Amino acid sequence: MQKTSARLLSLLSLLQTRRDWPGALLAERLDISRRTVRRDIDRLRELGYPIVAAKGPEGGYRLGAGTELPPLLFDDEQAVALALALQSGAATGAGIEEAAARALTTVRQVMPARLRHRIDTFQVTAVERPAVRPKPRADSGVLMALSAAVHAREVLRFDYARAYPPAADADDRVPVPPRRVQPHHLVTWGGRWYLVAWDLDRDDWRTFRADRITPRTPTGPRFAPREVPGGDVAAFVADRFQGSFDPNGPNRPKGPDGSGGPDGPSDGAGGRLCRGEVILDLPAAFVSRFAPDGVVEELGPDRCRLVLGSWSWTGLAAEIGRFDAAIEVVGPPELKAACARLARRYADAAAGGPAGSAPPSPGH
Repeated sequence: MQKTSARLLSLLSLLQTRRDWPGALLAERLDISRRTVRRDIDRLRELGYPIVAAKGPEGGYRLGAGTELPPLLFDDEQAVALALALQSGAATGAGIEEAAARALTTVRQVMPARLRHRIDTFQVTAVERPAVRPKPRADSGVLMALSAAVHAREVLRFDYARAYPPAADADDRVPVPPRRVQPHHLVTWGGRWYLVAWDLDRDDWRTFRADRITPRTPTGPRFAPREVPGGDVAAFVADRFQGSFDPNGPNRPKGPDGSGGPDGPSDGAGGRLCRGEVILDLPAAFVSRFAPDGVVEELGPDRCRLVLGSWSWTGLAAEIGRFDAAIEVVGPPELKAACARLARRYADAAAGGPAGSAPPSPGH
């Protein structure tokens, strides 16, 4: 029979592996009597572990949640997995970098040397893709509130910050009503956190950026969960951001706030994807390297057709304009108009004049 201290550690390890343990099964696994099991359970409680006893013919025990976190017991693989997850925490964009580093230090210092060596050989540096502007970080408290509402299936109300500053002639005194949604999933995409929810006022699925959400309390009534289109939330979110949904179908893509793309407005036509076609005086092999989401067709050794989608016509025109070559716009007319607007703005900028007109209306 194991010594008392070793037996207590074995008992604690078993209690952490499943929700409920019948007393007879614990006694069998540890090769001790049920009376010894009861005594060992009492010793663990004295050490601060909140163990709940279930009444009944079988009896049983459960490791519950207490007012503070008691010491935990991990096997080798669990300890290494925890350390690797903490090292990767800086890449989540959840604002937990400092807490993850402190937790990793705590875990590492109590590890045996063989495990410390394993995790020390794994070093992670979080490198984000370069962006025109830094990505805002979602507040960890907001993420916890959103996660709690998703888990409880409770209607959520929140204020949603504008993606862009209001136009110069806009009246800021007009209050913006809070959004009312049924939250279903909290996901990450491209270094940002998003809430996938059913918008009660718009009667449709919406995807909201978590860094622009300010939850209101209390939450609303409970709701029956819905299934996202296609049944797979990962595919649903990827399709919305990559624009692979049928633009004329019932699930046509919308941006995070339901009206446009990740950082801009939609085309003003019910959130449809803005898709245009151009001919470029560049080799198809070269264009395809820089347009992975587009369809490139070779028209000659130095000429190709490009079909590309974006979340606004202006954004699409700018995306195409980055190719340093002659451009022929095949269509649609909205893309030609967006190119003309950008041409005027760039001409004004080159002449040292005003930096363009007022912000365009949605879809421009």
